[in-house]
Amino acid sequence: MYSLPYFKEKDAEVVLQFMKNNPFVFLCGVDKDNKPVASQIPVFIDERDGKLFLTGHIMRNTDHQKAFEQNPNALAVFTGAHTYISASWYAEPKQASTWNYMSVHVKGVLKFLDEAQLIEVLKRTTNHFENNAHSPANFEQLPEDYVQRLIKAIVAIEIEMTEIENVFKLSQNRDEKSYHNIMHKLKEQQGDGEAIAEEMKKRFNKLF
Repeated sequence: MYSLPYFKEKDAEVVLQFMKNNPFVFLCGVDKDNKPVASQIPVFIDERDGKLFLTGHIMRNTDHQKAFEQNPNALAVFTGAHTYISASWYAEPKQASTWNYMSVHVKGVLKFLDEAQLIEVLKRTTNHFENNAHSPANFEQLPEDYVQRLIKAIVAIEIEMTEIENVFKLSQNRDEKSYHNIMHKLKEQQGDGEAIAEEMKKRFNKLF
């Protein structure tokens, strides 16, 4: 991970909320031959007995499941808004342009859950993201024969978090004039650029 102290978010609650706001993670691992595998999956974050856990599900009988059976060490990468930063926006533009972004890397040990836990994960995932008690797509509305086929095709996982690292690279190393100008240029954009400008605005008073 790109690790410089001035790009670190020191507030653990801010980091945790970022993870909850960006639950579609890159789940990475390696098999017994050190071949990398990766999938993108939605996860939930839970706390039990002072420990944090990620919960989700993956397809059965894939290179991914087989790799984690051989090596349970996992890396989950949470990513958020990101945008190009032109050096022409700096007070002194004769420097390299760069990229602003936010990312959290979670390392931990993965274990597979049983069928009853899988059903709870599926129910929780569907109902949470549907976010509509009357949706016909809620888990309780699924036909039983479909659910039985589904649970044969996927497996629930849980990762106990052992390490959490972050990079919130938001131009904290720039002078005040450059910082203001970067925010102004990004606010003119839509989507990720505007989102990064808002994150920079939250931190302005702590930097200057």
